[in-house]
Amino acid sequence: MSAPVNTFKAALKDGHTQFGCWMGFADGYAADIMGTAGFDWLVIDGEHAPNDIRSIRDQLIALEPSPSHPVVRVPIGETWMIKQVLDVGAQTVLVPMVDSAEQARDLVQACRYAPDGVRGVGAALARATRFSSVPDYVETANAQICLLVQVESKAGIAVLDDILAVDGIDGVFIGPADLAADMGFGGNSADPEVQAVILGALEKIRAAGKAPGILSLKDDFTQQYLQVGAQFVAVGIDVVMLAQTARDTALKWKS
Repeated sequence: MSAPVNTFKAALKDGHTQFGCWMGFADGYAADIMGTAGFDWLVIDGEHAPNDIRSIRDQLIALEPSPSHPVVRVPIGETWMIKQVLDVGAQTVLVPMVDSAEQARDLVQACRYAPDGVRGVGAALARATRFSSVPDYVETANAQICLLVQVESKAGIAVLDDILAVDGIDGVFIGPADLAADMGFGGNSADPEVQAVILGALEKIRAAGKAPGILSLKDDFTQQYLQVGAQFVAVGIDVVMLAQTARDTALKWKS
């Protein structure tokens, strides 16, 4: 019995566009609800949401029956963090703030068992192996791990070609807000200068044979990103959806 097939990784490889949503509640019940919405993928955010390894595990469990593929964003690209999220069952990892090819190569190593990487073997303890009930997991897991790296700084954009040349990266996600801030525009990713860099980066990623990804909450920008080849696109944030709908409902009746 082998590691489960990563359907999200396969979809990206086949060129299919995947629409996703960010999850920031850090809660299994909320993840269970989001899993019924119909998104192709859902981000369990460990960078800006109040998640820890137990809440990440609980959300992975909640999403297991769902057709929506869970993508775990770690807070930073540390080998020990990646090892933990893989062991609790994540198959797709999103890593923020990747600014060099050296970082990208280290991340590939962190996602793979030896001799191809440095991921520690703890199969008997790992939910990923169904606690040793998947006997061929260690031999087959490497091929099913999907690694997505975030390029979201001027430094990362400057060496994007080098990052794209790293074997083992499945997709590159452009972080619009951080990129805009680093370019001197605060969080205003709508500035034309920022948009030009984003569109150029997405085109370059697609041309290199990697999957380009981005988060976009504005339909007109989303359409532009899709036109230049964006392939995994997050089009919502659960916390924002709740906040906006709650405020609109309160205002509707109070006014």
